[in-house]
Amino acid sequence: MRTALVIGCGLIGTSVALALSARGVRVHLEDRDPDQRRTAAALGAGTEEAPDGPVELALVAVPPTVLAATVAESQRRGVARGYLDVGSVKAGPARELVALGGDPRGYLGTHPMAGRERSGPLAASADLFEGRPWVLTPTADTETEVLNLGLELAALCRAVPVLMDAAAHDRAVALVSHTPQLVSSLVAARLAPADEAAVRLCGQGIRDVTRIAASDPRMWIEILSANPGPVADVLAEVAADLERTVGALRALESADEAKRADGAAGIEAVLRRGNAGRARVPGKHGAAPASYETVVVSISDRPGELARIFADAGRAGVNVEDVRIEHATGQRSGLVQLMVEPAAAPVLAAALRERGWGVRG
Repeated sequence: MRTALVIGCGLIGTSVALALSARGVRVHLEDRDPDQRRTAAALGAGTEEAPDGPVELALVAVPPTVLAATVAESQRRGVARGYLDVGSVKAGPARELVALGGDPRGYLGTHPMAGRERSGPLAASADLFEGRPWVLTPTADTETEVLNLGLELAALCRAVPVLMDAAAHDRAVALVSHTPQLVSSLVAARLAPADEAAVRLCGQGIRDVTRIAASDPRMWIEILSANPGPVADVLAEVAADLERTVGALRALESADEAKRADGAAGIEAVLRRGNAGRARVPGKHGAAPASYETVVVSISDRPGELARIFADAGRAGVNVEDVRIEHATGQRSGLVQLMVEPAAAPVLAAALRERGWGVRG
C-alpha cells in the first residue's frame, strides 16, 4: 500500500494514519472539523492536502450513525479503489450502505479491537493496534482486492486479523465490549452520591472495575444506538444473575441455617462462574491465560522510580509480564505489583531487596 485517505481524525483514525505514515504510506487526512484534521497533521499522521486522484485505500473512521452515508458518499466521489471502515458495529452499516445505493463489492467492514478512555487525535498512538485483534467482516460480495487491502492494513498496524460474520461480530462485541462499558458505568454511578468518607476508601479493585467508566458518553451513545439489541440481550442475562445474587445475599441474613446455607451456595456459584469466565480471557499476545506470581514492592511517588524498578528487574534477568500500581490514600507512595513467571518471583524479590527496594512478603 502506497497511498491512503483517512476520513475522520479522531482517536482511531489518527492512530491508523500515524501507523501507516510511519511505514511509508502517503496518508491524506479529511475531517469535517478542521481543528481535528490540523491537529492530526501536526502530529505527523499525514497531510491535509487532498489527493491528486484515487488512493488505494479510503479508511472511514466516523461515528456509526453516519458511517454508511460517509462510505456511500466517498464511493460516489471515487476517492479510492477500496473502502474500509473501523466502526464498532458491522451488520447495520453494511445493510444501510446497500440501501443508500453504495457498492458492497468495494467495501469491507472492519473493527480494530483497541481504544482508550480518551478520544480525539491527541490521544492517538501509532502503536495502539499492536498485537490486538482486527476484525474483518467480508461478505460474498467483497472483492478479493478489497479484502487484501484489509489484511494489509492490519499487518501495517501490527494487528492480528480475525475474519468474522458481521452479525456474529456484533453479538461478540456486545458481550466483551459494550456490556462491560455499561456495567462499569453502573458501578461508578453508585459512587456519585456516596459519602466522601466512603469514596476515600477506594482501592485498586474499584479503580479496575470503573476505569472505562471515564469514557466519553457521547461516543458511547452512538455506539450503543447502533447495537442495542445484542447489548440488551446480554444485560438481561446479567440482570437475571443479579436478581439471583441479591436473593442469595438476603438469604445470608436469615436466622434459618438452611436458608443461610442456600445463600452461601448461591454466592459461591456466581463467584466460581466468574472464575471460569475470567480464565477464558486470552493472555499475553492472545495466548492461553498464564499463571503469574506477584512480587509486591513499596514505591515512592517520585520521578524515575518506575523506570528504576524496571531497570533493576532487567538487571536481574527477569521479564515483567504485567504491572499494577496501587496508590496509598493521602500519601505520596504506593505499591507496585510486578507479575512474573513463578520461577522468576524469588529471583526478582531477592534482587530487588539487594538493591534497597521494600519487597512485601
